[in-house]
Amino acid sequence: MSTIAVLGAGPGLGMSVAQRFAKEGYAVGLVSRSADRHPSYLEELSASGVPTVAVAADLRTPGAAASALAEITSALGPIDVVYHGPGAQNLSATMVGIVETEPADIRRAMAETLEPAVEVANLTLPTMRSRGSGALVYVSGLSALVPLPFLGPYAPASGALRTYARTLAAAAAEDGVHVGSLVVGGLIERGDIHQMLTDPTTPAPYATLDPDELADAVWRLVSGIEDELVFDALTQPGQ
Repeated sequence: MSTIAVLGAGPGLGMSVAQRFAKEGYAVGLVSRSADRHPSYLEELSASGVPTVAVAADLRTPGAAASALAEITSALGPIDVVYHGPGAQNLSATMVGIVETEPADIRRAMAETLEPAVEVANLTLPTMRSRGSGALVYVSGLSALVPLPFLGPYAPASGALRTYARTLAAAAAEDGVHVGSLVVGGLIERGDIHQMLTDPTTPAPYATLDPDELADAVWRLVSGIEDELVFDALTQPGQ
């Protein structure tokens, strides 16, 4: 049985990815910053009948990724697929526009966005390359492709993450490992931010994306059908 590690298990895209791969027979390891919702997540997945485990870890903390992945491996066996889509940080407390962005802001954004992605690759890619199979999928924001000045330091950090994923893909392909890039622009339905910003009694005032469609995109990336997919509901709604 193959195993997927879902790094960033939230009620929106993270759980849609977990359910999509569970339906394909994958054992599922969930990682999120808090264990509060893990029982409900595991209950949701129980209908698929696959082995599951949930681990609480903040991937921004040094050593947390290694510990979480080791726990998943111990419970479920070797990891075949890594989905790297940690949830959004509390940007409202630290957000500045790009004009006001300072070097310290860039360093913080890179530490939160790019450094965990690199650590996860360092931990999982060597084994995948040695056996000649495996996949990693990295989720970045639309600011990796489209100027979004209000995101300040997180815009270049998102661009760096996408570039890292694309460059890693070129290096790992010769060893049979797929590295996919999923670029997401829009509010993901059922996710925490979507629930916070929308009123269930009125139409959503924001462009939204269906997490199940995004999960299908992750499957295509893992299968090697495509190496990058872009979902833009912000600048091209309805497309």
